[in-house]
Amino acid sequence: MRKEYDFSKGVRGKYVKRYKEGTNIVLLEPEVAKVFKTSSSVNKALRSMAEVIKI
Repeated sequence: MRKEYDFSKGVRGKYVKRYKEGTNIVLLEPEVAKVFKTSSSVNKALRSMAEVIKI
């Protein structure tokens, strides 16, 4: 650890609860990301698909 790093005001375990809840991050393949450039466009497409398959 470098001397210039100052963690004296850090809070241990600050994000542990959120981390334990999990994540909803999905990694898109590059060719898919070229088509769906925003999270809104991905959500819109997935909602349309959900209607088609009736979940």
